[in-house]
Amino acid sequence: MFNLKNFFASLGVIVTGLIVFTAASHEGTITGATDIVYSEWQNVMHAPEGRVDRQVKIVDIGNSNVAVGVLFRDKIEATNEPVSGIVHNHVSEVYYITKGSGILVTGGTLLGRNNIPANTDIVEVLVGESFSTSVARGDGQVREVRAGDIVVVPAGVFHGWHSVDARVEMISIRPDPEKVLPVGYVNPYTE
Repeated sequence: MFNLKNFFASLGVIVTGLIVFTAASHEGTITGATDIVYSEWQNVMHAPEGRVDRQVKIVDIGNSNVAVGVLFRDKIEATNEPVSGIVHNHVSEVYYITKGSGILVTGGTLLGRNNIPANTDIVEVLVGESFSTSVARGDGQVREVRAGDIVVVPAGVFHGWHSVDARVEMISIRPDPEKVLPVGYVNPYTE
């Protein structure tokens, strides 16, 4: 016969074991949090030089790394041409749109592939191994994004802009479970 008291006792032992195992596996590896204050990421966003995608910091969070970057896209007029974009093989991105609006395309049938050279800042610092490609207009998920929106782009998913009405600025949180990005990186414009 089922004994509720024994069930809860067994469940308690299992849960306690999981908590102890989890705590032990991370014990001593991480000792504090990392801050990125507004002025730091704004300084990087508006630095006088650099590309449209700029890493701010890359942090070890135990079993993974996480990078925080900023990106911008200036006005893009919509055309009937395929939408150009990029795919990252190992690093995902979570975009938080802080300014502007535009039409973002994710997914879709890829039209070719152009691997990005390994010795570029895109691969070495920003998002790891990636390739540029395009999708036909209207293919994939096509949606308007604006300030305040959040978009999650998993590794392996195409993303590119169909159009940008006014300059779009965003923060990109980049989970890096395979630790391909250089932990400890800090953009020199943060100061």
